[in-house]
Amino acid sequence: MQLIKFSQLMAIGISGLITVTAAQAQPAVPMAKVNGVAIPQSRLDFIMKARATQGQPDTPEVRRALRDDLIAEEVIAQEALRKGLDKDPEIIAQLEIARQTALVRAYQIDYIKTHPVSDEAMRKEYDALKIQMGDKEYKARHVLVATEAEAKNIIASIKKGARLDKIAQEKSTDTGSKSKGGELDWSPAGNYVAPFAEALTKLNKGQLTEQPVQTPFGWHVIRLDDVRPLKIPPFEEIKNNLTQRVLQRQFEGAVNELRAKAKVE
Repeated sequence: MQLIKFSQLMAIGISGLITVTAAQAQPAVPMAKVNGVAIPQSRLDFIMKARATQGQPDTPEVRRALRDDLIAEEVIAQEALRKGLDKDPEIIAQLEIARQTALVRAYQIDYIKTHPVSDEAMRKEYDALKIQMGDKEYKARHVLVATEAEAKNIIASIKKGARLDKIAQEKSTDTGSKSKGGELDWSPAGNYVAPFAEALTKLNKGQLTEQPVQTPFGWHVIRLDDVRPLKIPPFEEIKNNLTQRVLQRQFEGAVNELRAKAKVE
């Protein structure tokens, strides 16, 4: 288990799509012909463009290798058609899923292109982020267990002299911090789920929670080890992340509107 961080975004693909634009329409110049069937140059260019956004080089050698791959794929696809594999119900379903995935991606790209994020919107997001993150960050340890009774027993044991780090290594169900004796990285309270954050900010340095703290993950025993001022990066350094955050929220709203209008039976 890993505590939900405030900076995490839903895996909807916005961050990757910001750097991707749809391939420009190009003349139907064939890259090659296989048994009379043309493979358009635009197909190779589109794949290279997508790879470039992932940091892969665009070199003549890479293009030649990709050309060979596309030719081999065309040969195989033609043979599959000759054997009638395109009539297989499972293949038909796979093709429909691929088509739908491409359409969803096309809509996402179109949405990003037609809904640019203004500097004003990013400034508002930055100000809201600073308020939510606060002006402090915390260094804490915790033990996560399944029941309140077990958490209470752990608190009692620590008060009698047992070491929290040892208990965490033995009993904690948080795999992210278990091996480190329950140690969590420096983080603002806003990076954690609300009950955990609220309990954390009420503790003094070195203090242990008197009662177990319940979150969707289970029951926590928390100790605050240290506190320091939080340094939020300057606006210019995180503009791209702010754009992603605003777009993410706007896109989710647009999808929710579409779902509300859709007739689902």
